[in-house]
Amino acid sequence: MLIRKAFKFRLYPDRSQQQALAVQFGHAHFVYNYFLAVRREHYAQTGAGLSYADTTGQLSVLKRHPDHLWLQEADSQVLQQKLKDLDRAYKNFFEGRARYPRFRSRRHRQSIRYPQRVKVDLAAGRSYLPRVGWVRTVFHRPLEGVLKNVTVSKTKSGRYYASFQVELEIPAPQFKGSTVGIDLGLRSFLARSDGQKVANPRPLVQAERRLRRLQRSLSRRRKGSRGWERQRLKVARQHEKVANQRYDFQHKLSHRLVEEHRLIGIESLNIKGMVCNRRLARHISDAGWGQFVRMLAYKGAWYGCHVVAAERWFPSSKTCSMCGAEMEIMPLQVRDWDCPSCGSHHDRDVNAAKNILKHTTADRTTAGAAESHADGVHVRPASYPRQAGTQKSEANYFNSW
Repeated sequence: MLIRKAFKFRLYPDRSQQQALAVQFGHAHFVYNYFLAVRREHYAQTGAGLSYADTTGQLSVLKRHPDHLWLQEADSQVLQQKLKDLDRAYKNFFEGRARYPRFRSRRHRQSIRYPQRVKVDLAAGRSYLPRVGWVRTVFHRPLEGVLKNVTVSKTKSGRYYASFQVELEIPAPQFKGSTVGIDLGLRSFLARSDGQKVANPRPLVQAERRLRRLQRSLSRRRKGSRGWERQRLKVARQHEKVANQRYDFQHKLSHRLVEEHRLIGIESLNIKGMVCNRRLARHISDAGWGQFVRMLAYKGAWYGCHVVAAERWFPSSKTCSMCGAEMEIMPLQVRDWDCPSCGSHHDRDVNAAKNILKHTTADRTTAGAAESHADGVHVRPASYPRQAGTQKSEANYFNSW
């Protein structure tokens, strides 16, 4: 089976290379915002949109304009890639997966993508980036497959990374092992239908005291000074450490789950709606459920595990997994309960996981829409097809101004 996979490595550019990358970041940033404004204005005047091909021609003209000759300092393919990113942003908007494209500020993530002409020297530990040169790279693991593109990014902590997307052949997945249902939570990160629970590491909560101290020190410094910049980097590095801890935990857990099971039943969570709860928003964001579900989805396709999502409104928590009786209400603070129908005692989360497993395995044995979720592709809530009549349109967006 042919798949695409990304390998992320740390870059160590020298000062001149950092300046060259800053030029690439800035010029690509300008092109994205400039042509977003062009597409908006063109639609406002004509009522018709612009395609990627239209903007490509305009970019060539713009680079020859006397006021924008400095755009020629950047790699041409990097600028073209930004036009593709903008076109993809519009497609995501029209297909209901994202909001209308917005202008990106200087504080937005700094990244560029090279679709071609990147060279790798594994023996010498370096990578060649057009208009930048050979950059020292730490290859902490083998780089496999055929290189397709490279994304270079700079984090807020000042670190540089290169993500190498490759195409490689892997053995066809063999669906084997047991089935399991999982219920995501906050007290425990997840509860399994077999009764096991995985503790929630809460990386942000663990780092809260240190973050408060660092941010308090930052607030006392004069913005823009050298001391302020040094302290800002300390805060950014601490946030980056928290994100890396969460990422590492979820990678290891998702890998273990898809290797051990041929089917995983999960619940469809409205995370955007849940974070509106001010009391739980920070803890929900710290758990990172959406990122974990995406990991299960693509790893399931690699390792031979169906990841099946139950309907969002399926009452998994208040339904008895023994007799099927459904409680009228089940407040969040109730963690254990007894079924009034059959008398069974239930742990709230484990019972929900059992119901999710029953529901998702039943969906796979019947012909219907739920069967299309079995390939692990449609488990993301944003990927669910929209109902007829709810498709967003650019006209509706402009009429709302």
